[in-house]
Amino acid sequence: MRDVREVWAAGSAQVTKWRQQPVIVQTVRAAAAATVAYVVALRFSPEAAPLTAPLTALLVVQVTLYATLTTGIRRVNAVVAGVLVAIGFSALVGLTWWSLGLLILAALAVGHLVRVSEFVPEVAISAMLVLGVTRIGDTAWARILETVIGAVVGLGCNLLFAPPVWVGAAGESIEDLARRMRRLMLRVGDEAAGRTQVAAATESLHEARQLDHDIVDVDAALKQAEDSLRLNPRVREGLLHRVVLRTGLDTLEICTVVLRVLTRTLTDLAKERTPEPLFESHIGTVFERLLSEVGDAVVSFAVLVTTDVSRSAESAEARLAHELSAATATRDKLAQLLLEEVQRDARQWQLYGAVVTEVTRMLDELDMEHRSRRLLEELDRCTREQRERMPRLDRLRRRLRRARRNRGAPSTRTT
Repeated sequence: MRDVREVWAAGSAQVTKWRQQPVIVQTVRAAAAATVAYVVALRFSPEAAPLTAPLTALLVVQVTLYATLTTGIRRVNAVVAGVLVAIGFSALVGLTWWSLGLLILAALAVGHLVRVSEFVPEVAISAMLVLGVTRIGDTAWARILETVIGAVVGLGCNLLFAPPVWVGAAGESIEDLARRMRRLMLRVGDEAAGRTQVAAATESLHEARQLDHDIVDVDAALKQAEDSLRLNPRVREGLLHRVVLRTGLDTLEICTVVLRVLTRTLTDLAKERTPEPLFESHIGTVFERLLSEVGDAVVSFAVLVTTDVSRSAESAEARLAHELSAATATRDKLAQLLLEEVQRDARQWQLYGAVVTEVTRMLDELDMEHRSRRLLEELDRCTREQRERMPRLDRLRRRLRRARRNRGAPSTRTT
């Protein structure tokens, strides 16, 4: 019996994992929308095979509800424009090699005129597909009906079946980036505690530069998560979630840049001090401990910004505060030791000062007061942009809010 339960649990976990894969979700949703659109079109279209409806649904449906609504209108415009161009050509000349060339030229020009942005090629694609299956002008108008059916089904697919929220995947990407930064810091600190070779310092600099590519991947995952939060009926306080994740990634991106500058400084220091070690042994030990503490703080910061408030955000915040306090104390000790070293030998005083400055910059970016202030500023900015973009909706919200407050307020009349 236990084996059966274990197999069932493993199977359920695997299904859940598959459901969280964007490619799988997109494939299933697109196939379902296209099929439903074809079934509906069979009932309303005079065509024997109304393939324009599933084609439109396939083009309209997206992974997230926000992407469906924002790109769906442009896709529908592109498809309808292509259908209208094809109707004109089918009524006048039909399908020949030269009419096909003119059709593509006209469809691309119309796509730019109707402002469908990145979907201009789809105007020509829709026109070619419709022209290939349209026999006479009268039946070609059925393609408009099929296009509308496909668009409605595609838009309704995500409205009826809310797409998944991709915050978890974005959070994993952010935490994975933080852990890669921590591993690099640990290796740099370990090398600095010994006799660092210029080649090793250069390799660390190269790895720090590679983190820029990781930032791009994390940003793409976060963009998908932000889209999944917008207009999603499952999500409350979607703006807060988006701002927390976005400002968290911005902070890590700044720390990545500072880490790259730090590795460049250490590379220059290794060139200047060869064949001597970067630091004296007691200074190197303190520097290694400092980078270890900063790396732990970076990971704790990533966990904090990706942790649900209802679970363990308070413990993550307490852990981050403790690690920042320890790193600040170690930074002060390192600064004092480097000052004593500069007083003894001032040859590399600029590089020593740069090391302390760059570590201090990372600690400042991870500071919780700095983060709270950044969050408030970003929330104010986003709220202000929403009010400016949709003033009528903002006025309606304020009226509803005042009405709720008035209903909940106790009566002030006296008897």
